[in-house]
Amino acid sequence: MAISSVAAFWAVSVLLVLVPGADWAYTISAGIQDRSVVPAVGGLLLGYVGLTAVVAAGVAAVVASTPFVLTALTSVGALYLVWIGGTTLARPAAVPGADVDAPGRTSRVARVLKGAGISGLNPKALLLFLALLPQFTTPAGSWPLAAQISTLGVVHTLTCGAIYLCVGVLARVVLRARPAAARVVSRVSGAAMVLIGVLLLVNQ
Repeated sequence: MAISSVAAFWAVSVLLVLVPGADWAYTISAGIQDRSVVPAVGGLLLGYVGLTAVVAAGVAAVVASTPFVLTALTSVGALYLVWIGGTTLARPAAVPGADVDAPGRTSRVARVLKGAGISGLNPKALLLFLALLPQFTTPAGSWPLAAQISTLGVVHTLTCGAIYLCVGVLARVVLRARPAAARVVSRVSGAAMVLIGVLLLVNQ
């Protein structure tokens, strides 16, 4: 696989990841509330690894060509986003203090699962992977097509990890001394997830 193709894909990947969306909203919320943003970001990355595996296996093409399945996936993913956003609005994150075992704090496993759900249940991301990854592959190349897609998926996942970790850590550092601002940002993040979920449902 040509290094130039990987580099070109990486440049596009960075631009896509820098566009704020549900992933950003969830990462910021986790950065404000949790002791570490790693579980939340790890969950998001786990979801993207799953999407990469689906695309590499060719399952995404079947899903994309079956309107009922795609509609069902979109609806499930949208409802999940609305639920996560709604719970964030109902219990806005507070800046972590000395009491690290406060009742509102979620476990690391829960954060990982939520992150994986947000990225892995997003059919728009699945279709994006389906449309984008093959454009940077070489069917007649020495690498199998699945291996090329997997490589590009790993590049995108690592890019997401680096950027989302920075977003989460910056949110935590900047808002640590501003509890009121942290609550506002948390509510905005929750509202963003609800809005994205509602828009996905309306599009159906």
